[in-house]
Amino acid sequence: MGDVFKEQIIKRKPSVRDIALRALIVVVTVIIVIVALIMLASIGVLIAFAIGFGAYYLMSFFNVEYEYIFTNGDLDIDVIYSKSRRKRLFSGNVKSFDIMCHLEDKMRIGEFSGAQAMLDYSSGTPSENTYAFLALHNGKRTKIIIEPNEKMLKAFSGVMSRQKLFVK
Repeated sequence: MGDVFKEQIIKRKPSVRDIALRALIVVVTVIIVIVALIMLASIGVLIAFAIGFGAYYLMSFFNVEYEYIFTNGDLDIDVIYSKSRRKRLFSGNVKSFDIMCHLEDKMRIGEFSGAQAMLDYSSGTPSENTYAFLALHNGKRTKIIIEPNEKMLKAFSGVMSRQKLFVK
């Protein structure tokens, strides 16, 4: 039997909160830059440059993608900011998941009631490909939401038992 390797990238859609925060950053930056240039003359240019760079840096955190990497039963989830910075968010073996089912599966929603935390690593908009699984993460039973494609689900089903994986 050969190695199984699948990867998938999901782009996070901006929420209303993200759009409002972006607008707030722009407005505050413009106000501070104008005040710095008017009030502080020569040093105001340096302050304006620093504030502009800081705003640019903050804005990069709103361009988010999640990468799912499935390798021989292990699932790793990374976040990628502005297609340049990466951070590992989750790593675990699919066999250790308590349950995995479609997010809107009414018959199994009660099984997630014992979750101590919830993490959303999906696009942010529930769809027919939005699934949730229950796993131990940082010492807590955590409900984790993802959007695996058909190939990824097929790879999961090759590892998880039928009592734990419920594909729509």
